[in-house]
Amino acid sequence: MPMKDRYIYPAAFFWDEDTAQYGVYWPDLPGCVTVGADQAEALRMAKDAMALHLWGMEDDGDDIPAPTEIKGLDLQEGHIAVLVEAFMPPFRERMNNKAVTKAVTVPRWLDLEAKEARLNYSQILQDGLMERLGIRRKAPNRRKKNIAV
Repeated sequence: MPMKDRYIYPAAFFWDEDTAQYGVYWPDLPGCVTVGADQAEALRMAKDAMALHLWGMEDDGDDIPAPTEIKGLDLQEGHIAVLVEAFMPPFRERMNNKAVTKAVTVPRWLDLEAKEARLNYSQILQDGLMERLGIRRKAPNRRKKNIAV
């Protein structure tokens, strides 16, 4: 299934007396839930939670269900349907560029030399991986020159 740039799903919003927060869940996206201290925070958190959930489904190759029409929802009393939109291109970019931690093993003597030379392991590993893979990317936010990394 091709990825969409924009998803719009109905979410159920409700006030939870026990936690004194707004709860949010998606009837079409089991396991996608969030909360917010007030309505604005609940909506903001809902957009992020839905984008993360859908990104995970895309990344896993899961089928993404069609959204249910609001008129077809059967919500509990006190729960209201709100259409939540996730614009995926910037979210995917953010997730694809998110740093991941990798453990590397080097001999102690080499680690000492690298520390003395004030080398940045992460940068060296990134440079080496890009070189090995034949990838050439321009670094974002470089103001002086268009320096390729």
